Amino acid sequence: MAYLGLLFGLILLIYLALRGVSIVLAAVLCSLVIILTNDLPLADSLMQGFALGKLGAFTFAGKFFLLFACGAIFGRVMGDSMAATSIAMAMVNAWGRDKVLWITTLACALLTYGGVVVFVVIFAIYPLGLRLLQEANIPKRLFTGAVALGAGTFTMTALPGTPSIHNVIGSVGFGTDLYAGSLLGLIGSAIMLAGGMFYLERERRLAEARGEVFEPSSNDRIVDINDTHLPSWVASLFPIVVVLGTILLPRLMSEGGGVIMDFARSQPIFWPCFALILGSVVALLMFASVRLRAFEVMSQGTQESIMPLISTAAVIGFGGVVTQTTGFQSFITTMAGLDLPPLIKLFTSVSLISGITGSATGGLQIFMQTMAATYIETGIAPEVLHRIAVMASGGLDSLPHCGAVIAMLTITGMTHRQAYRDVAVVTIAIPIAATLICIGLVPILY
Repeated sequence: MAYLGLLFGLILLIYLALRGVSIVLAAVLCSLVIILTNDLPLADSLMQGFALGKLGAFTFAGKFFLLFACGAIFGRVMGDSMAATSIAMAMVNAWGRDKVLWITTLACALLTYGGVVVFVVIFAIYPLGLRLLQEANIPKRLFTGAVALGAGTFTMTALPGTPSIHNVIGSVGFGTDLYAGSLLGLIGSAIMLAGGMFYLERERRLAEARGEVFEPSSNDRIVDINDTHLPSWVASLFPIVVVLGTILLPRLMSEGGGVIMDFARSQPIFWPCFALILGSVVALLMFASVRLRAFEVMSQGTQESIMPLISTAAVIGFGGVVTQTTGFQSFITTMAGLDLPPLIKLFTSVSLISGITGSATGGLQIFMQTMAATYIETGIAPEVLHRIAVMASGGLDSLPHCGAVIAMLTITGMTHRQAYRDVAVVTIAIPIAATLICIGLVPILY
């Protein structure tokens, strides 16, 4: 009964997500299913396992609130100032409108590598994407695939130095920095980008041959970019350079640097927050369109961070309940006892937990709390463990109940039936292959 309840709770979570039910409500309901079918204490499981325990929703929300908020503020400033649009249009002018999928992917990648939260990137890039899709006459489903590739794969888990929450969790869990396993990360990033773009461009050509064209949703509003004054793309890049440079500075000054650099190295969560706020201030000072309404823009950004944070936290809370069950404990025991190489076991463990929770963040957080110590004891270099674990989290996390997938489809007016296949290929199949290839290269590179 307990195992069936665990399986039913997970299936129900995926079903409710596919039906468009709020992921927060779905997480609570499915947690109740697991609690009742596994004879867990109701009050303690909800208040501790789901809400306030080590893996509780609000424990996570409290720990990472500043990172979500600062990323959303930076994204809002870059969006409202039209700096993000300017960068993307510079790519359009350089490469042509027929390269819309490349432009979308790289624009999203640049923004997320600059520290912009994935949810904010979707909002920021969608108006521009609509215009480009219309002119290139490309199906909107491929646009969702390009956004998912640029914002939710290599810049989220693989590219060294990314200030993503996933990379920060890996840094905290293994005592490394954001550039850990750089060579593996670069190889994995190249595979994800090349494989994803090969698939999307192939689909674009097939869609053209079938006569598949751009069809706007009922709530789409096409903005005429030519009627909008854009800042210089060179100037628009400067705030992102400030963010990345600030994050990189402690690594460049690996020894010494005084009290400030020592503080930066000891703060894997706060220092990226500081970098994002510094970049936001620089952008506010540079661009007149947002300078006079700075508090309004920053307030809107902070507000936009709340639902992504709560949605992610709720899924983690669901995972916190799952970890209390005998089925999950048996899973940990089974994984520890498997006669497999440690990195393969690590990959499998992180992948499955991320799949159960529908969240790379949740999967990583649960893994770090419950299983990471056993891998540290194997003697494998912490930077290798960091990079493989973070990359592994970015595979099965994108199952249909993933909050980011649901948010992207909602924003773009698409359904799972219309767009999920393309999203799944670029966010599940290719990242899993890239991670396995990197695992195979570890004995050669380290």
